Amino acid sequence: MAKTFKYVILGGGVAAGYAAREFAKQGVKAGELALISKEAVAPYERPALSKAYLFPESPARLPGFHVCVGSGGERLLPEWYKEKGIELILSTEIVKADLAGKSLTSAGGETFNYQTLVIATGSTVIRLTDFGVQGADAKNIFYLREVDDADKLYEAIKGKKNGKAVVVGGGYIGLELSAVLRLNNIDVTMVYPEPWCMPRLFTAGIAEFYEGYYANKGVNIIKGTVAVGFTANSDGEVKEVKLKDGRVLEADIVVVGVGGRPQTSLFKGQVEEEKGGIKTDSYFKTNVSDVYAVGDVATFPLKLYGELRRVEHVDHARKSAEQAVKAIKAAEDGKTVEEYDYLPYFYSRSFDLSWQFYGDNVGDTVLFGDNNPQSPKPKFGSYWIKDGKVVGAFLESGTPEENKAIAKVAKVQPPVENVDQLAKEGLSFASKI
Repeated sequence: MAKTFKYVILGGGVAAGYAAREFAKQGVKAGELALISKEAVAPYERPALSKAYLFPESPARLPGFHVCVGSGGERLLPEWYKEKGIELILSTEIVKADLAGKSLTSAGGETFNYQTLVIATGSTVIRLTDFGVQGADAKNIFYLREVDDADKLYEAIKGKKNGKAVVVGGGYIGLELSAVLRLNNIDVTMVYPEPWCMPRLFTAGIAEFYEGYYANKGVNIIKGTVAVGFTANSDGEVKEVKLKDGRVLEADIVVVGVGGRPQTSLFKGQVEEEKGGIKTDSYFKTNVSDVYAVGDVATFPLKLYGELRRVEHVDHARKSAEQAVKAIKAAEDGKTVEEYDYLPYFYSRSFDLSWQFYGDNVGDTVLFGDNNPQSPKPKFGSYWIKDGKVVGAFLESGTPEENKAIAKVAKVQPPVENVDQLAKEGLSFASKI
């Protein structure tokens, strides 16, 4: 039997949850909306998995971090969907999407028909087995994307007290998990091929601080090489990590964070794609009528810079979902909403640190403040300058007011006459804008 809905949200992550909330705000009627997810739980705030979920003391657990608690909203528990007349279809993997016929087919053979589809399928992790890395299927090699992954990693941490962990990758996941593994008293070595950590965002100067800080916390960092193989013990558990430079590291636990890729394969050949994602307009509408794409999978016009971008971040997942639903509901009433005008925003928390970044990390950079990793209270930042204007700003350990100030700088893009003066002024430059 086919089920038919006016609207279907496909996906169970942050974007899906925020889309459901916006539909409810816009007055969706009971029975009109379904949310279909292959996960067994209602949408939750994914960033919690690499932070509070793995804390040794009072770790976060569901239902504590269901959406929309991450942005200060109410938690949408499974009961909330019931109350709003939204059908929450969990543990259901969609294996075929027929966009022309407006239908989805699950692995179990069920058919779901819709009038309007919101694609919120997010990203999937890149696995070392994808590249045929020798021994990469050993036990205790972990990836972190879903709550099930976090549960398995948590159990391994508890089972390998004072053990050794190797973290493969020096990006978001690598940095956040290295910190949380140290908090659990695990001996941590981070391995990544780049010359410094978080190279997609950090400059060498910014990275130098975090690498120094992590080293002070006991994290061993090996740069400029990659894991090329793993050996396992007689139980099939990982025992050693072989590096390309010939070194061999002992490991009870391996965590891999080498990036993700947007889950667009269901729609290949049916929608226009660009920059690895599904191409949309400023309302997240695709080139197929009544099909919208939000969050990690969408390549959209970034108005501030006049170009198409794909952004993998929780802030954009939330805001793009809300924008798409507002646009869907407005179009039904013959109205329009304002174009999506997004200011790129990234943040992270680890140990006692917390940074925020706004804007674009292109052009020349100016580092300011105290970035000595030995300082009792380090506080520093960086501006990015292009064509004589500040286009991006980064701040470690800012207050809420200071973070607002750097966001404003990135949005307003004030001119800079003197780069040396800017370095001297530092944060006070942002406060004056």
